[in-house]
Amino acid sequence: MHKKGFTLVELLVALMVGSIILAAVATLAYALGKVNDTGNDTSQKQMQVRSATLRISEMIRHSRLICSTNGSDIVIWKADNNPANNKIDVLELAYIETAGNRIRIMEFSSCQEAFKTTFRNLADGQINTLGQSTCKSWIMGFSSVVYTVLIPNCSNVRVLTDAAAPLAKSISISFDLQENDAVRRYQISTTLRCWAGYLLNSSGNAIVNDED
Repeated sequence: MHKKGFTLVELLVALMVGSIILAAVATLAYALGKVNDTGNDTSQKQMQVRSATLRISEMIRHSRLICSTNGSDIVIWKADNNPANNKIDVLELAYIETAGNRIRIMEFSSCQEAFKTTFRNLADGQINTLGQSTCKSWIMGFSSVVYTVLIPNCSNVRVLTDAAAPLAKSISISFDLQENDAVRRYQISTTLRCWAGYLLNSSGNAIVNDED
């Protein structure tokens, strides 16, 4: 009695069907992984935007002046802590830098005491030039700098204010982010609540004390 087995044709058909099933499973697994990676990337970028919006909005909202917006830097006088002397101190400044395809905050953690007085004398007459690269480099040479990167990869950053600094009270920062295969436009807008415009002279480029 002869036992009946698989023919060569049947084995080839079985192998072909199995290959098709395995290819379909592999394609589905790759597609699901791609969707998951895409979702994670989008979620991460949106989380960065939310964090940056909160940090920048709170900083500007509670600051005293927008000293300068010169295209690549936004200079904020955060508070008068030295102590409430109506003068700008290096440690009271923050630079929101928008150049180089990223948005980051530059603050000063320490500064030489002798430089503080020199800087305040400079700042009194040149508030709206604090964002110039020469002035910033000069400040950094006498201070310890702390950087906080908020948006590491963005493009087409644009800064708009309702008036020229330091008379500006509202500011808007818009930028593009690449999400998957599309470019999405974001905007951070906020308004000063504690604007110290009463300290400015008639030209708006110097701080004056009540005694002046």
